[in-house]
Amino acid sequence: MTEKPTETKVEEAESAALELAKLSDDERSAALNAIADAIIERSDEILDANERDVGDAEELLAAGEYSQALVDRLELSPSKLDGIAEMVRSVAAQDDPLGKTQTARELDENLELYKCTVPIGVIGTIFESRPDALVQIAALGLKSGNAVILKGGSEASRSNRILFEIIREATSEMPDGWSQLIEARADVDTLLGMDDAIDLLMPRGSSEFVGYIQDNTSIAVLGHTEGICHVYVDDAADLSMATDIAYDAKVQYPAVCNAVETLLVHESVAEEFLPEIAERYEDANVEMRGDEASREIVAMEEAREDDWSTEYGDLIIAVKVVDSLADAIDHISAYSSKHTESIVTENAERARRFMRGLDSASVFHNASTRFSDGYRFGLGAEVGISTGKIHARGPVGLEGLTTYQYYLEGDGQVVGTYAGADAKPFTHEDFDGSWNPGSLSDR
Repeated sequence: MTEKPTETKVEEAESAALELAKLSDDERSAALNAIADAIIERSDEILDANERDVGDAEELLAAGEYSQALVDRLELSPSKLDGIAEMVRSVAAQDDPLGKTQTARELDENLELYKCTVPIGVIGTIFESRPDALVQIAALGLKSGNAVILKGGSEASRSNRILFEIIREATSEMPDGWSQLIEARADVDTLLGMDDAIDLLMPRGSSEFVGYIQDNTSIAVLGHTEGICHVYVDDAADLSMATDIAYDAKVQYPAVCNAVETLLVHESVAEEFLPEIAERYEDANVEMRGDEASREIVAMEEAREDDWSTEYGDLIIAVKVVDSLADAIDHISAYSSKHTESIVTENAERARRFMRGLDSASVFHNASTRFSDGYRFGLGAEVGISTGKIHARGPVGLEGLTTYQYYLEGDGQVVGTYAGADAKPFTHEDFDGSWNPGSLSDR
């Protein structure tokens, strides 16, 4: 079968988005549960395709062209597929994000204004390596009534194709074309020029890649960039807790963007804390790269300037001894990608100063950075973690995929009544209520 041009796929998605927005939550959720069932039923096909992708990636890893982190993100397993299916069902079980009345305001008697949530429309996503990202994005798009254009990396092409095929077949009752897969790199530039049809672009990748997207399109861009995350161990920290948090944040899954990359330790607890965490890291084969003060306490590689601004995505961590909370905040402000930071302390005032003093999307107290995740936040899943400020921040779930419309219910009013010397005043009073079409005539 001849592959459709990217322009045609986008046009089909645009038409489907209008129809998808009209469907009930029950219809959209049933389609999501069908996707989850199909992923389990066809798991052997998915794992076979993924095994071939991983095999090719491992050859490129041996040749020095791919990183181990990329291969780790690429690989699927039966347990991962179970988790993906559970994620889809979790999205289906979320409250309907559409049709919610955010505000209801009386402008005058029988003239009522409602602000209600609606889908964004057509969302283009560009991501690499992780096949589960395709399913997450499609699931959240469907639940929120958005059509999605999916562009994965070539390293996961077989995995992405079979997953897309499963999603398309499982949602045959949905508007045709609501999900589209594009594969050629040249198709990305085509997407960037279709500002008349695509409402939002969500690239996931390096800062350079996201910057390229932003510089070459007039479409709104919600970027997911590197996770240069920090854990700061304060001098008022419970050091046993700090060890567990620093270990989990690095070792539990080092290849993801919410893993810690830099560990900051207050100088007054460094001599006690660093040997303990170094022993735990050594058992897990974590390479430590430290500043001079750290290396005077524990033997480790010397940290270079670029280590403070590197997302390793691997069992490597940069370590620095700081002399104060302010010093820790200054370091993070200079090198963070504004993803996730954590302070370990028993001092509530210092925790407050740390959390209010940083501009990252997520800031934690006495918890691992690995909690920065849509599923763990109770969002069902995420299309990405936004390190920007508009229009969504942190893990972007269903709420981040909606916008709003204003609906005005009147009874023949005209603006002239409220203008001029004899203008009637507006009441402008908020009230508790939800919009329903024709709500005034139903009273």
